[in-house]
Amino acid sequence: MSDQVLTCGFQYAGYVVEATICLLLFWQGKWRRLKGLCLYVAALFMLDGVARSASLSFFGQGSIQYYYFYWLTDVVLALRAFLLVCGFFRRACAQEEKMWRLVRLVLVSVFVLVVGYSALTLTSKYSQLYANWTFIIEFGQNLYFSCLVLNTMLYVMMQQFAIDDDELGLMVCGLGVQFAGEAANLALYHLVPHDSFARHFFGFLNPLFTLGMLLIWIYAIVKVPQRVRVFSKAEQKTALFEAISD
Repeated sequence: MSDQVLTCGFQYAGYVVEATICLLLFWQGKWRRLKGLCLYVAALFMLDGVARSASLSFFGQGSIQYYYFYWLTDVVLALRAFLLVCGFFRRACAQEEKMWRLVRLVLVSVFVLVVGYSALTLTSKYSQLYANWTFIIEFGQNLYFSCLVLNTMLYVMMQQFAIDDDELGLMVCGLGVQFAGEAANLALYHLVPHDSFARHFFGFLNPLFTLGMLLIWIYAIVKVPQRVRVFSKAEQKTALFEAISD
């Protein structure tokens, strides 16, 4: 009973924070600059907070309809997370076009490999319908794991090249909290025996990690000031000369 209370508590707290982030982005006028983040949080709120809750209430937790809907929305969220990571990479490489071309090739290659590896489930001996749903589940989980690896690589790249963007650094860290938490939760779930008392509490860990990610993002949006570009002396002289000429 206590694990269900914790799960519901963290879930509804996450929904409130998701709605708060969307409102903050629109209120402060940052939704255009942080479009990828805004779309991801909106998808998280609409699919996980609204659509899944409605499907659960209408069909029931043990229904096949809710099972299918849950994993379909899981794939959509995984795709949104992958696009968000790609957007973070693009922002980190904003001043290095050559590096971005290389990173873009890596991102496309990773996505193709995930699709190809997940498609191996279609060669199983199960029925075609079951194989299709196995592909969807495998694809979503593999894509989430790829996002975890890519997000970690992005953080290391930012430290290696000393990319001065505190807001992006916090957003990458927040996303890493969710990905790493979900991976650790899944690993522990399979390692702990089925009859273990601790296994009943694994359900609230994913909402807890998601809530941690969202709180880090709120701090990045509210507390971290937008970096102002500092012009060099040569650029200042050019601007002054153009102003005098006009």
